Amino acid sequence: MDFSLAPEDEAFRSELRDWLDSALPKFFEQAGEDEDLRMAAGRSQERRRLWQRILNSGGWAAIHWPKEWGGRDATPTQRLIYSEEMARRRTPGMFNANGIWQIGPMIIRWGTDEQKQRWLPGIINADDHWCQGFSEPDAGNDLANLRTTAIRDGDHYVVNGQKIWISTAHLAKWGLFLLRTDPTAIERGAKHEGITTFIVDLESEGIECRPIRDIADEAMFNEVFFTDVHVPVANRLGEEGGGWIVAMGTLGHERVGMAGQAVILAEALRAMSAMAKSVNPGALEDPEIQERIARAWTEIELTKLLSYRAFSKVLKGEKNWPEVPFAKLQWSYLSQSLAELAVDMLGVHGALARGGPDSVDRGKWVRLYSFQRYSTIAGGSTEVQKNIIADRAIQLPGKVS
Repeated sequence: MDFSLAPEDEAFRSELRDWLDSALPKFFEQAGEDEDLRMAAGRSQERRRLWQRILNSGGWAAIHWPKEWGGRDATPTQRLIYSEEMARRRTPGMFNANGIWQIGPMIIRWGTDEQKQRWLPGIINADDHWCQGFSEPDAGNDLANLRTTAIRDGDHYVVNGQKIWISTAHLAKWGLFLLRTDPTAIERGAKHEGITTFIVDLESEGIECRPIRDIADEAMFNEVFFTDVHVPVANRLGEEGGGWIVAMGTLGHERVGMAGQAVILAEALRAMSAMAKSVNPGALEDPEIQERIARAWTEIELTKLLSYRAFSKVLKGEKNWPEVPFAKLQWSYLSQSLAELAVDMLGVHGALARGGPDSVDRGKWVRLYSFQRYSTIAGGSTEVQKNIIADRAIQLPGKVS
């Protein structure tokens, strides 16, 4: 792969860097936080909203969107540059990451003019929070097993069922949901049929959202229950029964930018090493710790190169497979390995949880030690990904009965 950038992409990177030099101090000033607290500032939803609006004011909130909707018509290469530069600068999170990277593009692709005008401005300007509801408690790892129904009744659909593991649903005004409009499809052996995409107002009567407290004692995921919820036909995205195609497009957007994730991991390794040098310098003299740091760095570089290889296939119009699932597995493994390494590097300080007066970096690394377990299932469970790779990429023989 040629790692050099075209002149227009170099200009794009230079413009972005210059803008960040100006915008980040502005953000921290408005947020009332010192620059050293940037990660804490990024976790607050209101500060996320502020940062997204600053991004939007500069035309940097949704660079892959068309210019007519506030984007920049960014090329795949420019999206990669954007992802990596944001990771290197450890910029705050966005208020509407789901809306910007996944839901917005689906509305642009499948929505009517009225739907685009109704929802896109609010997504990009962080007016309303959005979530995405696909998973169900009885569907397992197969999304096509979903059973929450949406039965048409005149000018609306009546929705009944349950979704689970819906991130930030308790904060969202709107959600993109996959619902089954043909309840007979699974029994007919055609489970990928009869699925339809809807935009649902989460303040509708009959919706109950129950936050799930996780292993890190936080409540980011939710169960969402639907009881005779009325969803207007005008809120259907795409044709009835066409939801599987829409869903695959949405999931495709989830895995763009894995190279940016590799940069984030590299920055995390640097940060934890600097923290250990400050509070527990002896750990960095331990041969075992040194070996783990070197291995982690090597694995991060491998993950980045896997992502670049997948990206080069995209530029050639080829399928970015199996590099993307390999990179996803690497990300899951490294996220957990780094969290474990951080706690070990901090020594006794690694036992001080968030909220304590003497906790290091606000207990961030101790929190991640537990929280990063989620990466085992995020974006596709590790076990399923390994089975797919073994079957389709390596072509290992199956079980012999």
